[in-house]
Amino acid sequence: MTLPFRDINVHVAADSYTFTSPSSPNAPTLIVDRPTGDVRLSEAAPFPKRVSRVSSISGILGFIRLRLDKYAIVITKAQPMGRLKGHMVYKVISTDFLPMRERQIRDPDEDQFLSLLKTYIMKGPMYFSYGIDLTNSFQRQASADISSPLWMRADDRFFWNRFVQSDLINFRRMGNRSQPGSQPGVDPYILPVVWGTLEIRPTTFKNTPLTIVLITRKARHRAGTRYFTRGIDEEGHAANYNETEQIVVLNDTGRGLGGYAGSSDMQSGKYGSEGAEMQVLSYVQTRGSVPVYWAEINALKYTPKLQVRGIETALPAAKKHFDEQIRIYGDNYLVNLVNQKGREKRIKDAYEQMVKMLVSSPSEKVKGDVITDEKFHVIEPSSSRQEYDRLHYVYFDFHHETKGLQMHRAMLLVEQLQDALIAQQYFRGVDMPANGGLETRNHQTSVVRTNCMDSLDRTNVVQSMLARWTLDRMFTDLGLLQRGETFATADPAFEFLFRNLWADNADTVSNSYAGTGAMKTDLTRTGKRTKAGTLADGNIAVTRYYLNNFRDGPRQDAFDLFLGAYEPATANIGSSLVFADRRPILIQSIPYVFAFSLFFIFVSLFTRRAPDSAVWTIRLFILFWFVVAGWSFNFIINNGMLFVNWPKLNPRPWATEGYQDAITKVRKDALLGPFVARHERGLSTARYLNAEEGKKRIE
Repeated sequence: MTLPFRDINVHVAADSYTFTSPSSPNAPTLIVDRPTGDVRLSEAAPFPKRVSRVSSISGILGFIRLRLDKYAIVITKAQPMGRLKGHMVYKVISTDFLPMRERQIRDPDEDQFLSLLKTYIMKGPMYFSYGIDLTNSFQRQASADISSPLWMRADDRFFWNRFVQSDLINFRRMGNRSQPGSQPGVDPYILPVVWGTLEIRPTTFKNTPLTIVLITRKARHRAGTRYFTRGIDEEGHAANYNETEQIVVLNDTGRGLGGYAGSSDMQSGKYGSEGAEMQVLSYVQTRGSVPVYWAEINALKYTPKLQVRGIETALPAAKKHFDEQIRIYGDNYLVNLVNQKGREKRIKDAYEQMVKMLVSSPSEKVKGDVITDEKFHVIEPSSSRQEYDRLHYVYFDFHHETKGLQMHRAMLLVEQLQDALIAQQYFRGVDMPANGGLETRNHQTSVVRTNCMDSLDRTNVVQSMLARWTLDRMFTDLGLLQRGETFATADPAFEFLFRNLWADNADTVSNSYAGTGAMKTDLTRTGKRTKAGTLADGNIAVTRYYLNNFRDGPRQDAFDLFLGAYEPATANIGSSLVFADRRPILIQSIPYVFAFSLFFIFVSLFTRRAPDSAVWTIRLFILFWFVVAGWSFNFIINNGMLFVNWPKLNPRPWATEGYQDAITKVRKDALLGPFVARHERGLSTARYLNAEEGKKRIE
């Protein structure tokens, strides 16, 4: 079993970066040639003659080629988060970009690429471990081949830095011209990283020591931001797809931050002075966008325009999605929490139509009550003749049932799913250090896949309720609770810890997708809906509106760049600037006209006038700027598509269509139309590019 190096020194020289492990002096040395960026191994340690500096790093995040240069991304600082089964887990705190070339000229796009990565990706919640696979659930780890290197065992969906590790992985598999063939010596330099939540909390429950762990793994496929990444793609990857695993570890004597404690009797498979077996219990849930082709189109309106772009056309993609889900998890219980009325009804209908096309002989059941005619809508296959008959659709009218702060009524969904949850069970394994892995005692046989519109706020509440129900069952099976008893009443301190773990998880997932913390976390933290929580949700809603319209474009670009959805080195961009604003100058100027109008209005209203000054001239001045401000604001709102900060690297088709429609509309405007129609933005861009090229030649 090959594990990543815990300590790496990087020797920086003019002709190479040399990576060595001080604790493994006999291991091959990794050399990255400059300026080509070619990777090779050396059995000896041929340190460059002229080393400018030597730095100690925690690991190599990967290599990325931008427009002009290639960079090694190294982890310079990592924070210990706790021990999981005796293995320390770290959070990435800081990184550094090591360029292959010493750039003498500045390129606006190259600088912008680096800024995107440093601002939105390198500050994100990334975690790694040198000794345990964080990308896989414990159930999948129990059946993995532990003789393989750690990166080979990683789940490709959650191997967050898989794209930037491509250089090392390709070299490992095929070598290069000077070193053809497989290169296992590079294995210790490949470090898998996950993005999401990772909380490890050693605690006690009713005086029984245990460790509770919560891990949420964000999928690297179709990752992005709230309104720019919805539905699924042609490969069956769902937007905002996350796997959440709740873990309880008993008799984990190596759970502290200070070292691996416990018995040295490794052959017995038991730890600690009492020789108790280390037990691992875990429960897995998933979330992801509704698996059809759909989008929400920003146009500065608070409620974006909803567009369902295809149901029948999305069937092959949905089949790919559920092929993978069934292969990995078994039966899938598809819990849908969108509204049954209003704009969200189209998404509900599209999902149900998709499920009916997938399962054979679908059987539908609808339950209503005094609050709503459709409290539950269940679609089950009438038989089990094919793979997709392992899909079970359950719709729950979350908003109607919990209206008026009656959030306890969400437990009705748990009651509806109770038979499925009992049959589903959870994973239970015993650690066996003698053979290096977990011995499985019980399997989780299915998974609950939950979604709402964003798969954030309502989904967080329901997932925490399912996790609570399962944790009660775990403790009952372990003999820590009496049948019918709950941990909430048995140990209030543990209940407080549980609530905050899930609320923090909700905030992390929401920040990654929507840019803010989650809504309804007052329910998760306190167990009830409060007026203060409702006000906080209002603040979050306003913040999301601003971010989703004016800040999420660059954030989406950062995801696309790091995850390989856009490759600057191979993109057909010619000599044009990728991030140049190509809107007509007149369109760009209107927000500034609006801002100046407000400025003049406030100055006029609050500036002290001279006693003999004419009042009517001031009033006319204020009236004029009121008219200008009103016209500017009206233009911006009615042509919102022109003022949203769209992603520049991978333009969305529906965004391009909407933008062209908006420009066409402006060209017909009586006031601005003649000016916009004659304006050719490409001409001014070309002049700018010529000037830039001339500067570069001179330099």
